Amino acid sequence: MTHTFLVEIGLEEIPAHVVTPSAQQLTERVSSFLREKRLSFENIETFSTPRRLAVKVLNLADQQANIEEEAKGPAKKIAQDAEGNWSKAAIGFSRGQGMTPDDIFFKELKGVEYAYVNKFIAGKKAFEVLSDIKTAITSMVFPTMMRWGSNDFKFVRPLKWIVALLDDEVIPFNILDVKTANISQGHRFLGKSVTLKNAADYPEALLPEYVIADSQVRKNLIVQQIKDMATKNDWQIIVDDDLLEEVNNLVEYPTVFAGNFDYKYLEIPDEVLITSMKDHQRFFYVQDKAGKLLPNFVSVRNGVADNIDTVIAGNEKVLTARLEDAAFFFHEDQKNSIADYVEHLKKVMFHDKIGTTFEKMQRVQLLSELLANYLEFDEEHKSDLKRAAQIYKFDLVTGMVGEFSELQGVMGEKYALLMGEKAEVATAIKEHYMPISAEGELPKTAVGALLAVADKLDSISAFFAAEMIPTGSNDPYALRRQAAGIARIVMAQGWSLSAVQLFEIVEKNATKNPELYQKIMPNETETEVTSFIVERIKKILEAQNYNFDVIETVTAERKNGFKEMIDAAEILKNHSGDEDFKETVEATTRVLRLAKKADLPADFKLNSELFENNAEKVFSSKVAEIERKSFYNAEEIFQQLRTMRSVISAYFDETMVMAKDENIRNNRLQQLSLYAEFAYKLGDLTKLNVK
Repeated sequence: MTHTFLVEIGLEEIPAHVVTPSAQQLTERVSSFLREKRLSFENIETFSTPRRLAVKVLNLADQQANIEEEAKGPAKKIAQDAEGNWSKAAIGFSRGQGMTPDDIFFKELKGVEYAYVNKFIAGKKAFEVLSDIKTAITSMVFPTMMRWGSNDFKFVRPLKWIVALLDDEVIPFNILDVKTANISQGHRFLGKSVTLKNAADYPEALLPEYVIADSQVRKNLIVQQIKDMATKNDWQIIVDDDLLEEVNNLVEYPTVFAGNFDYKYLEIPDEVLITSMKDHQRFFYVQDKAGKLLPNFVSVRNGVADNIDTVIAGNEKVLTARLEDAAFFFHEDQKNSIADYVEHLKKVMFHDKIGTTFEKMQRVQLLSELLANYLEFDEEHKSDLKRAAQIYKFDLVTGMVGEFSELQGVMGEKYALLMGEKAEVATAIKEHYMPISAEGELPKTAVGALLAVADKLDSISAFFAAEMIPTGSNDPYALRRQAAGIARIVMAQGWSLSAVQLFEIVEKNATKNPELYQKIMPNETETEVTSFIVERIKKILEAQNYNFDVIETVTAERKNGFKEMIDAAEILKNHSGDEDFKETVEATTRVLRLAKKADLPADFKLNSELFENNAEKVFSSKVAEIERKSFYNAEEIFQQLRTMRSVISAYFDETMVMAKDENIRNNRLQQLSLYAEFAYKLGDLTKLNVK
């Protein structure tokens, strides 16, 4: 015999972004509870609306599974004395299992006899067990939690009702003063209370009261209504998945409707109109078949179509007010020049421990020049980069960005074009913010990419120098995202840049322009900054499912480029199945471990006159041959390591590296160090697991 079990938690309206994860959490907690309590079931269905979280458990077992197992106790020598009398340990063990010493028997385990009892626990009825389901609810956690009244209990929103039904029986428990019942509630304005005769009736019993409890059914209905409206009007309605999810979690009974705004507002950049509709009002925007924005919007009402004209008029009025503000700012902003806005940035603090936004722009401009020289940008790109770096934050003090902060960079591009800047400069202004999320879009232009790297590098080095370093989950200035952005951009552009090189450029900039680094001189932060950036490379590799030892190997050398680290990980992964992979790695690591013992001056010169055997000469000749080639990719490096395996073997067969003679010993350590320097281009292979 199996049952259907329903739990529904009724609440004040939950924030839209919390609804779906909360419903999933409830499902997971109920599932864990049932498994922990040994109540088997076939499936759990999940339901959610802004006012309720619910699960329905299908084919739930009638009772817990019985437990039959052997419980292990103390060793026999502890359980009995020499005369065979039971010890306190044995008596306590048997009592703890609900038995007596007479139930004890002995079994040998790894040469030692232990006391055991056969333990049997009869399963309880599901109805009895489910009264503890309260713990699955009260243990839930949310991004923001509330207390109400004089209670200490916290939840996402105040509880209004709880349904707990095993078929047609109410499972009795209460949370605060809310007791379980078989009564749910319909739509806040259109429905009334619903008495559920059986758990199996859910969610169909709520439909007459204008509640669609299944979020996927609700979402499908919204999508279909939007499609029907688009077909009827010959429109393209852009359905953003995140917006659809949010709107779906704002309603219990969706009705899609369309509204209009005046054509005159189409002179405002599309991005402003879309932001006003999508981000501020949760409207879907509308295009014609050619992709041109139309003066229409689509939204979703929480209810039926009655009096929809009034709803449309109200939404049109709210949107028009926002668009009127946008139009005002758009025209007013153009009355000032870019130079005016840049001058104003001298009074805008980036951070009180770091300085003004204008000072940041000056540092970034100089950093950009150094990076452009290092990467051998042509003169046109350098000129575009210089101009972009001089002005790239100007839109922060425009009225439009003050009202619509989401449009920083976007409006910078728009205004720059309107004020006569080159398209390449305008694009770089927009792209320097990219990526704006972990997997966000990257800059497409080289100028925009380099400006983005310089800006993020300046932020990271400045905050570290000001001793505002992210700790744990605390990262108020999004420095981890910026470090990941640097790594992703550099790799996407194919630039050979490392964390060490980037920091050295910051140091060089600070040395040449100390007046810009008065509060944030890099000084002793190299290890922290470079390690922080390399940690983001590790996260990128983890997301690509590379083994931990491979990740640690390729990221150990912070002077290696980001792209080279990724390439090295792929090469090690690809060759890990080769027959000679283990031997190649072990030969190389033998060199690396000895080379780490070398403590030689930077200007130490190898002396071939101190070679005592042919193997030394061959080894040194091969290393010199490798050094003559200025660049190797990861595959070529690995092939060189493979080729050197026999040379290394012969070297160690004939050569005692740690010779008693200090000059000979240091000379040999220098030999190994020169080869190790090459091998480290692939990473620190001593960290690789080849067992």
